[in-house]
Amino acid sequence: MVKRSHAVAKRSHDTLERSHDGARQVAESRILIVGLGLIGGSLAAALKAGGYRGEIVACDRDPDEIARGIAMGVIDDGGSELTPWVEASSLIVLAVPVMAMQGVMEALRPLLDDQVVTDVGSTKLAIRTAAEAVFGALPARFVLGHPIAGSEKSGVAASNPTLYRGHKVILTPEPDNDPQAVARVRALWAACGAEVLEMAVERHDQVLARTSHLPHLLAFSLVDTLARQDERLEIFRYAAGGFRDFTRIAGSDPVMWRDVFTANRDAVLAALDDFEAGVARLRSAVERGDGDAMLATLDRASHARQYFDTLLNKTRYQTMEQRNIRYRVQPGGSVRGTIRVPGDKSISHRSIMLGALAEGVTQVQGFLEGEDSLATLQAFREMGVAIEGPHQGRVTIHGVGMHGLKAPVGPLYVGNAGTAMRLFAGLLAGQAFDTELTGDVSLTRRPMGRVADPLRAMGAVIETAEGGRPPLKIKGGQALKGIDYAMPMASAQVKSCLLLAGMYADGETRVREPAPTRDHTERMLNGFGYPVSRDGDLAWLNGGGTLTAGPIDVPSDISSATFFLVAAAITPGSDLTLEHVGVNPTRIGVINILKAMGADLVLSNQHEVGGEPVADIRVRYTPLKGIEIPADQVPLAIDEFPALFVAAASAEGTTRLRGAEELRVKESDRLQAMADGLAALGVEVTLYADGIDIVGRLDGQGDDGPSYGGGRIDSLGDHRIAMAFSVAALRAREAIVIDDCANVATSFPGFIELARKVGLALEERAEEGA
Repeated sequence: MVKRSHAVAKRSHDTLERSHDGARQVAESRILIVGLGLIGGSLAAALKAGGYRGEIVACDRDPDEIARGIAMGVIDDGGSELTPWVEASSLIVLAVPVMAMQGVMEALRPLLDDQVVTDVGSTKLAIRTAAEAVFGALPARFVLGHPIAGSEKSGVAASNPTLYRGHKVILTPEPDNDPQAVARVRALWAACGAEVLEMAVERHDQVLARTSHLPHLLAFSLVDTLARQDERLEIFRYAAGGFRDFTRIAGSDPVMWRDVFTANRDAVLAALDDFEAGVARLRSAVERGDGDAMLATLDRASHARQYFDTLLNKTRYQTMEQRNIRYRVQPGGSVRGTIRVPGDKSISHRSIMLGALAEGVTQVQGFLEGEDSLATLQAFREMGVAIEGPHQGRVTIHGVGMHGLKAPVGPLYVGNAGTAMRLFAGLLAGQAFDTELTGDVSLTRRPMGRVADPLRAMGAVIETAEGGRPPLKIKGGQALKGIDYAMPMASAQVKSCLLLAGMYADGETRVREPAPTRDHTERMLNGFGYPVSRDGDLAWLNGGGTLTAGPIDVPSDISSATFFLVAAAITPGSDLTLEHVGVNPTRIGVINILKAMGADLVLSNQHEVGGEPVADIRVRYTPLKGIEIPADQVPLAIDEFPALFVAAASAEGTTRLRGAEELRVKESDRLQAMADGLAALGVEVTLYADGIDIVGRLDGQGDDGPSYGGGRIDSLGDHRIAMAFSVAALRAREAIVIDDCANVATSFPGFIELARKVGLALEERAEEGA
């Protein structure tokens, strides 16, 4: 790949110009596909269907396949010999079986100049090794790749122009690869509608051994085993859809898969070892009649399949397709009716955690089926806890006791849930095994030093990323000791983290808070029979206790209810009742602040459920007044301020907030995000390091007129910002458009339906690249 001919120079000048869509963006004058089977043929078909303007030629040892490809219009020309097709081609795709790759490379070596070469093999280490054997080293313009797509069919006749659309193509570039060559291969696959990812060669082979090679091996083995039995005709005659679906891949090309298993032998055997160990565990549970062990495995697998489907779609949504969930809310409307918002997220998290560590079975009602809470469920399943549900808010947890958790096989992913990560840090610091906690992009920006530092003082060994941020790597088997800790900042998450760690510590753990914070953990621990004491600003417990299972009825989340409380409070003619709302004294800052602003807000049907006070809340419109928010109410309403800022913008006069620097380190900098959004609507705001001044606007139209204009808001992916500005449209003169609203479904499933039910004119739209 060193010499350069006049033909190559001319070819470079003749390279086609890029255009704006599909395969027309591929700037190759001629593409040579070596091996015209399903994969190579589908690549050619996809490029043709996308409007690729260059020439596609192919080389295949079977001249009938070349003739068929030309007749189908998949390729323009080709033959069974390489030499005539290489020199004038700018990019060459090797689409032959893995074990045939080295022979093709040897034939190509004397013919190559500066062409870019790539491959489609499903094992990369074997192909890299073959290239090194032929060329001495992997050439700089040879980019290893693997499309994760296929079919049990084979040959160019099975070519499918949509085979790669929405599928992944993994490239495994080496440090010495030419970046321009990598970019050209990326463009080739992107033009086919594929998602192009990069991965190290060794990691690729390990991952594919588990997700592709092992399933094919098992399908071949199962069908072969049944086919050799005397009653095979009866077995196949009555096989159901599940058998057909799983064994479909056993119809794939046997020669190709023999080569794959041979080329990736070590990784396939390692994956098979893990699988055999899992089957042995399940077999043992069946033999023993151990229902809990069987349920733990089956339920974990069932929900992992569902959960990771959602997870992977969300990851692709955020980073690949760049789609934007946008809300458009028309101005005006009224808020009337009776609704019940989803269960409290904080209590939902804690019910799973304590239920998993309890002795016995815990029944939970009202569980919040949002992605954050589901991430907590899945994490405990991965640590060996059998959990049934959720189904319509009902969850059954088969507790394993304080020391019954098992080491997960990989990092525990908690999505966007800061509560889960901080509470897990305390709980896992006392386990005998190592764990790693990770989350989505938003969560990896949030500070975790506030829990890691005091846990280290208790004897925990915790590694964080730069700046004390996730992921958290927690070393198991540490002897924890109780501490007396004065929190520098009021935080229920930090307090709860240390109390959970204190259950595993020697002696007494005491946590003092500078201002009151929510006390769900203390209440629920006592409810599970683990004594926690309180005296003013101090909470403490002794290590070494146990938890006893019991029923939990999760109240409606007051943080979710807040958006509707504010909606009714600011909208003329409103009369709304919210049922079964949690009114824990450490969470009612929003109620106290709205009442101080003059809201007509009445609590009825007050009672306790599982130690948590609940009530129905009725809100009717009356004009609000701006206030100076009392300092003692700030920690009691920290999550509710985005909605309260909308109330302030609709009130008469100025509302002042100080001592709320915690808002800077939520899912977004909520002080800055709300200030920017309100200013975009024409509201006068003054931002401070720890607070904000908001001047309500009436524009001379009286209490019942619009308070501000409309406009476009960037929610920064923060669900509370998105929902707050949705409510703001009730007092706007024009529509409010809110970008980046996908995370609303994570924390508040059903928000859109409830908003429409009570009278908001809210439309949701998914848009590309916006």
